[in-house]
Amino acid sequence: MSCLPFLRTLAEHQQYAELKAAAQSHAEDSGDPAVQPLLLLAMAALGEQAAALALLSQLESRLNSLPVDARVDLAAGCLLLQRGDQARELLEQALAEAPDHALALARLAGCRRQQGDLAEARRLYERSAELAPGRIAVHAALAHIYLAQGDELSAQGAIDLGIRRLEGVHAGLSENVVRGFTAQLRVLQLETWLAGGHEAQAEAWLERRRADLGEDEWVGLLLAHASMLAGRARHAQAEEGLRAALAHVPDNVALYGQLAELAQAQGRLAQAAGLLRHAIRLQSARGADCTGWWIQLSSACLHLSPDRARHAAEQAVAAADALPDSGEATPATVSALRAEARCVLAAVESQTDHFDRAEALFQEVLDRDPDCLSALQGLGQQQMQRGRIDEAVALFERVKAIHPTRGHVALINARKFPDDEATLHRIEALARLPGPEGPVRGSLLFQLAAAWEKRKDYDRAFALAAEANAANKRLLAYDARAHRQHCARIRHAYTRSLYEHRKDCGLDTTVPVYVVGMPRSGTTLVEQILAGHSEVFGAGELGLIPQVIEGLERWERQTGSGRHYPDCVDDLDPEVTAGIAGQVLRQLQELGPGARFVVDKLPHNFENIGLIKFLFPKAKIISVRRDPRDIAISNFFTDFQAKHGGMGFAYDLTDIGEQLADHHLLMDHWHRLFPGEILEVAYEDVVADTEGMARRMLDHLGAAWEPGVLDFDTLDRTVKTASVWQVRQPIYTSSRNKWARYREHLAPLIRGTNAKIEWAPITDMVALPEPGLLNQGVAHYHAGQLDQAEHCFKRLLHHLPEHAAANFMVGLVYVRKGHLRPGIELMEKALTLCPWNRNWRHDLAQACRMIGEPERAEALERQGERGQGRAVAAPGGSEAWADGELDLSH
Repeated sequence: MSCLPFLRTLAEHQQYAELKAAAQSHAEDSGDPAVQPLLLLAMAALGEQAAALALLSQLESRLNSLPVDARVDLAAGCLLLQRGDQARELLEQALAEAPDHALALARLAGCRRQQGDLAEARRLYERSAELAPGRIAVHAALAHIYLAQGDELSAQGAIDLGIRRLEGVHAGLSENVVRGFTAQLRVLQLETWLAGGHEAQAEAWLERRRADLGEDEWVGLLLAHASMLAGRARHAQAEEGLRAALAHVPDNVALYGQLAELAQAQGRLAQAAGLLRHAIRLQSARGADCTGWWIQLSSACLHLSPDRARHAAEQAVAAADALPDSGEATPATVSALRAEARCVLAAVESQTDHFDRAEALFQEVLDRDPDCLSALQGLGQQQMQRGRIDEAVALFERVKAIHPTRGHVALINARKFPDDEATLHRIEALARLPGPEGPVRGSLLFQLAAAWEKRKDYDRAFALAAEANAANKRLLAYDARAHRQHCARIRHAYTRSLYEHRKDCGLDTTVPVYVVGMPRSGTTLVEQILAGHSEVFGAGELGLIPQVIEGLERWERQTGSGRHYPDCVDDLDPEVTAGIAGQVLRQLQELGPGARFVVDKLPHNFENIGLIKFLFPKAKIISVRRDPRDIAISNFFTDFQAKHGGMGFAYDLTDIGEQLADHHLLMDHWHRLFPGEILEVAYEDVVADTEGMARRMLDHLGAAWEPGVLDFDTLDRTVKTASVWQVRQPIYTSSRNKWARYREHLAPLIRGTNAKIEWAPITDMVALPEPGLLNQGVAHYHAGQLDQAEHCFKRLLHHLPEHAAANFMVGLVYVRKGHLRPGIELMEKALTLCPWNRNWRHDLAQACRMIGEPERAEALERQGERGQGRAVAAPGGSEAWADGELDLSH
C-alpha cells in the first residue's frame, strides 16, 4: 500500500519534522521517487536549505518521470526555497494536465501571492477552496489575502469557515495539529479585528483568553498581536501591551525578546541589550540553552559597544559548542546555531578591523556548510569594505543561488542590478510584508530605488525612496529645531575671546587631519586621495571627537554642574585640555603608527571644528563642498547605519535643507574665527581636476607631491561608509547634477534651505572668567589649604550657584573648619542635585555622626548601599575626589 497519502496528510497538517522522518524511512524502504519531493518539502520547511537544495538538484534531472502529484509537492518545496519561477513553471505544467488539481491551484496561488499578484492569488485560492473545501490552510491563506486587499468582511467569513472546518475534522486530528491550526485562526482573528479598527475587542478577547489558555499559548497570541501593531507602525502600543503582560508572567523570556526586538527596530540599542541580558539571566537560571539569546545580544551591541558584542559572541560560541549533538535540538539546529555564533563573532572582528580573524571565522563556517547564508553575506560585505569587489560579487552570486531575493539585494548594493523587472517586483512584494520596522522594510525599498534609478525610471525611484524615508522617519527622534539651537550654542560658545583667554590650551602637533563636510559631499573621496600618500594614514570615520564631547557631558553630569557641551568648554584649563588632546593623539597614532598625518574624515565634525582647534591649534582641516542639491538627493537615497544617531535628518528633504543651511552658517563662523586655516575644496573640482586639487590639499598639509595619490581607487584600505562602492571606482562624473533628474520633487528641500534661520535667544550660557576652578579647589583641599579651597569653590558658585560639586566641597570645608550645621546643609543640597553619588552620601553620614545623629547616618549609608555612585575621573585623567574625603580625625 502506498505511503503517499499519509505523507501528504502530514504535509497538509504542517507536521514537517514527522514528515521528514517518515519520508526518509519510506524512501529507503520503497524507493518510490514520488516520496523525495515530500522529503525536500520537509527539509525546506525545517530550514535545512543545503540538504533541500542538494536533493532538488538530483530531482531536476528526472522531472519528466515524476507524476503530477509529485511535481506539485516539489513545487511547494521550491516555493519555500525562494524559487518562485521554478515552482510556478512546475505548477502550470501540472494544471495543464489536471486543471482541477486543488492542491496545485492553492500552491500556484502561493506563488502569485509571493510575487505580489494578490488578485490572481485570490482567484486561485477561491477555486481551490471550491474543489477541496476541507483544507483549513487554504481558508487561512484566503483570509490573509482578503486582509491585504482591505476586505475585512470576507476575511472574517474565511476565518469562520476555517473554524467550522476544523471543528468538523477535530476528532480525526492529533492534538498538535489542532493546536497549530487553532493558533493560526486565532492570530488571523486578531489581525481582522485590528484591520477593522476593533482594537478594544481584540484587547478584551486577549484578556479573557489569559484565564483559558496556558502561558505559552497566551503569550504566543500576545507576541502575534504586538507584531501586528508594530507592522502598523504602532510600536508604543505594542510595547505597552507586552509590558502589561509582564505583570502577569514576569519571568516569560519570550516577552523580553519581543520587547528587545521592538527597541532595536527603533534604534534604542542600549535598552534592547538590557532586555536581552535579562532574558539570558532568566534562561540561565532555568538551566536552558542561551545560545540564540547571546547571538541576539551580540548583534544588538555591535554598533553600541564592540567589547560587549565580542563578549556576547564569545559566550554564544561557547554555548553552541557545548550543545550535545543528540538531544532535544536536531543536529541541523545545533549545526546552524554553531555557524551563526561564529558569524556574529566574525562580524565583531570585522567591525573592529580584525579582518583576517573575521575571514578565518567566516571560512571555518563555510568549510562546514558552503551554503551558510550568514557567512556568505558577512564575508561578502567585508570584502566590499576592503575593496575586493569581485570577490564580494562572487559571494553574493552564491547567496543568490541559495536565496534569490537576498542575493539580488546584496548585488544591488554592489551595483550589480538584475536584468528583469520581475525580480524587482518580487523584492518589492517582500519589502511590503509588515515586520518590526513597520508596514514596509525601508532598507529593501532603498535598494529598489537604486535599481529603478539605474533603469532610468526616476519617478519610480524617487517614489520608492520617499516611501522608504517616510517609513524610517516614523522610527526616528530627530528634531530639526533642537539641532538648529545646538548649532547656535556652538557659535555662541566658540568665540575669538575664548581662544584669546585660553592661549595655553591644546597640543602643538600637526598629526591630526580632519576632513569635514555634509555627508555625501565627497569626504570619502578626499580622504582616499590623501591616504594614497606615503606619509598619510586614512583612518576613516572616527568617533574620537564625539567621544570627547560625551566625556565632557558625562563629567558635567557627575559633578552636577547643570552645564552641557558646548557651554562647558570654557572650564577646560591647559592641563585638562592637554590630557584630552593627548588621549586623542595616542589613539590616532595607534591607528597609523609612524604616519606623519592621520586623517579622521567624520563628516559631522564640521560642528566640532571649534573643539578640534581648542585641542589641536595646528590641526589641518579640509572642508568639502558639493552642489547642495546633489548632497540632498544622495542623502535622500541612502539608508544610513547611523539613522538613529547623527543622520536622522537625512530622511526628510526639508530637514536636509535645514541641515544644509546650518552647515553653511557654521562653516562661515569657523572661517571668520580661523581665517585661512581651513581649506575649502569642491567635490566638482576634485572630479574635474583631480591632480590639481590633490596638490592643493597636500600643500595645505605640508606634504610633498606624490603621483600615487591619483591611484586612490586601487588603494588597499577599508571603507565602511555609504561610499564603499564609489571610492573603488576611477573618477566618474555621473553623480554631478544628479539632482536635475528629480527637479520637480525638490520643493521641500528648497523650502528648508532658504527659510530664515531662527533660534531662541541664548541667555543662559554662563561665561566663566577662569577655567578649572573646581580642580584648583580640590587640589587646595587635598593639600590642607582650606581657605584657598573655599575661595575657589565660592568663585565658581558665584557664576553657577547650583553647581553640586562646588556646594558639596564648600560643605566639606565648613565641616573641616567646625561649622557642622552649615556644612551639612550644603552637603545635603549637593546630594539632592546628585542623589546617585555614593561617596557624598558616605561623607554626609560621617558628618551626621559628628553632630550626634547616628540613626540618620545609618539611613544614609543604607541608601548608599543601594546606590550606583562611584568616584569619577575628570576630563584628561585627573580625579576630583575619592572615597572618604571627610577625615573624622580633623
